[in-house]
Amino acid sequence: MNGRGERGTRVERGTGGPARPRALPVPALALALVLALIAGGFAAWAGWDWYDAAHDDTVGYAEQRDAALAAGEQAVQNLNTLDHRSVDRGLDLWESSTTGELHEQLVSGRDEFVTQVKTAKTVTTAKVLSGALTELDDRAGRARVLVALRVTVKAPGDARTDKDSRMLGELTRTDGHWKLSALGQAPVGGTSAG
Repeated sequence: MNGRGERGTRVERGTGGPARPRALPVPALALALVLALIAGGFAAWAGWDWYDAAHDDTVGYAEQRDAALAAGEQAVQNLNTLDHRSVDRGLDLWESSTTGELHEQLVSGRDEFVTQVKTAKTVTTAKVLSGALTELDDRAGRARVLVALRVTVKAPGDARTDKDSRMLGELTRTDGHWKLSALGQAPVGGTSAG
């Protein structure tokens, strides 16, 4: 033989023993061991980091914050949108967006409001321009939201007016959903809330 094994690998001949493959040089073996340890350490760190993030309370808080803001913006938009041609459907949406005293006020004043809107024959639409959660008490299920919106009122005869306003809303979590429990105009400029 010419010093090569059956598959062409180089083999060492010992004194009197069978041929065996040559071992890796010590530096290459050490490098492979170091790389394996680094990969194992990285995998352990990444696994712990993922577990820690998945069980972190701040994730749940952030989800509630986002849910409260989205619900608040939608509810404020709902309560500033109403079409005289489908007033009952619009008022149903108002009622489903609210809870507490605000809800009770809407329910008790509904008939009178229907008459006013149908007489005026207006179509009011709102578009949220921006919103921010100003307070969140996740444990108590309460939050406050500030929403800037543009309200467009179209009256008979193509008369149309746009008005930008800022609304302050209080939210209460009811059956796992955020609903408006109070709504009012935000003070503008140097005026104080009274």
